Amino acid sequence: MKRPTIADVARRAGVSKGAVSYALNGQPGVSDATRQRILAIAREIGFNPNSAARALSGATANAVGLALCRPARILGIEPFFMELISGVEAELSARSYALTLQVVESPDAEIAVYRRWWGERRVDGVLVCDLRTDDRRVPVLEELHLPAVVIGGPGHGGGLAHVWSDDAAALTEAIEYLVALGHRRIARVGGLPGLLHTEIRTEAFRTVCGRLGLDRTATVSSDYSGEEGARATRRLLSSADRPTAVVYDNDVMAIAGLAVAQEMGLAVPADVSIVAWDDSPLCRLVHPALTALSRDIPAYGAHAANRLLAAVAGNPLGDFQDETAHLIPRGSTAPPHLP
Repeated sequence: MKRPTIADVARRAGVSKGAVSYALNGQPGVSDATRQRILAIAREIGFNPNSAARALSGATANAVGLALCRPARILGIEPFFMELISGVEAELSARSYALTLQVVESPDAEIAVYRRWWGERRVDGVLVCDLRTDDRRVPVLEELHLPAVVIGGPGHGGGLAHVWSDDAAALTEAIEYLVALGHRRIARVGGLPGLLHTEIRTEAFRTVCGRLGLDRTATVSSDYSGEEGARATRRLLSSADRPTAVVYDNDVMAIAGLAVAQEMGLAVPADVSIVAWDDSPLCRLVHPALTALSRDIPAYGAHAANRLLAAVAGNPLGDFQDETAHLIPRGSTAPPHLP
């Protein structure tokens, strides 16, 4: 079947193609009655103006963008982003908006995507993830005047609005819980260095361990993948001063760490306790089930999308603090088995 064209709409409505263009793009030049008749015919035959025509006319795209600078293989297995996107999609679809998702290989490529989206009017605004401590994307988005909401923070976002959760408080709760169980040798397998939330968690780990008098602690950087999480765990559990508890910055690395501990003949939690960041169904399916820091990630995404749509509408925004992740103890944590 031939795709309907603006000429088809004009012929059925008995008007010129220019009149159809005025009606579809909300411009003056046709009466209200004619506009409604043209819109009804367009809906009836399934005609939608193409993106190039909409860009030239100044019409909105009814879409928001999300560019993710992460390896595609990691995005495919990390529950956090799938749950975040599900929350974003739920909010957008309720407003008849679409999500334009693109995976990029570098911050420079991400900036190029923003410039292209802005130039072609592909999106009305963007969600920004993985804020960095010195983020070059922020001044570019401010220069473009492209509505944007940062997921994460706070801080380092210039004049952009944030939707964020208190990672420092969540990590502090996890460490205080492990110390209350009797652990004194605690390690952390962190995420990608340079990301703001990684740095916030690293500083919080250092602060709470210092306050509680723990001097046998360590943070090992990783990339959120199971392979790197496993490698970091082997290094920690093979050391002479082996930790009795390990906190991981995501669930995928924690599950890999559990497998490594069992592979090395260590019992979880008798020989080593494990805590995962961002609870997921995976944490509850393994044995023992993983103690985890839990929050409503789909709601987190929905809040970010809601505020972005408010920014697109021209409403002034401030930062929004979402719920702090809370600890859910399960079978992977217990008092340490000390000699």
